[in-house]
Amino acid sequence: MKKATIFGVPASHPTFAAELMVRRKGIDYRRVDLVAVVHRGVLRVLGFPGITVPAMRLDGKRVQGTRAIAVALDELRPEPPLFPSDPAARQAVSEAEAWGDEVYQPVPRRLVWNALRRDRSTLATYLEGAKLGVPVPVAALLGAPVIRAAARANHADDEHVRADLASLPALLDHVDELLRAGAIGGAEPNVADFQIAASTALLASLGDVGPLLAGRPALEHARRVAPGYPGQTPKVFPEAWLQA
Repeated sequence: MKKATIFGVPASHPTFAAELMVRRKGIDYRRVDLVAVVHRGVLRVLGFPGITVPAMRLDGKRVQGTRAIAVALDELRPEPPLFPSDPAARQAVSEAEAWGDEVYQPVPRRLVWNALRRDRSTLATYLEGAKLGVPVPVAALLGAPVIRAAARANHADDEHVRADLASLPALLDHVDELLRAGAIGGAEPNVADFQIAASTALLASLGDVGPLLAGRPALEHARRVAPGYPGQTPKVFPEAWLQA
């Protein structure tokens, strides 16, 4: 029987995407959550070449990153496929996946770490279901230094976040366009669906972003493909940043 171990960080959208893909394949798995930033050294100790999550032990092999994991999953268990068989459709999905990974994914990460740095009162909501080995209330109490370190490591400073908020409407427009074009949002979810929906689901946890997502196909897509995403923050960003 094929088995997988997913190493991630609580509320990590790439980790969530990998978990959704493994579920889609019907592969038995367990999830191990690591502390943000500290995870980089732990992954090295575990024998992974990189420092990012998700990292996965899959059928005895080490695989790292959602894009590599998706390919490995399709090779190990071809059905149901994460990539279309039609060459043109596969190219469209691969391009959407790459955009979701390289362009879209960093934005919600920076926004959330900056928001939690401003107000960590809801940190425990992002730890729901986490497999950290300690109770969620304890982990939340110890969260302040982790938040500061993660914000620095992910460049979640005010300058980057202001730019992210300014670019967000155009990014969401692109998600909606991918849905209209059929690259994502079909009856059978593909790798780009999981990649993009997890990022939108994390965005939806931000109180400040709610008005930008309201009524968009992107939000409905995230709720359908990536349900149950943890976390919620209040509105914390200056109004001028949102209006800009």
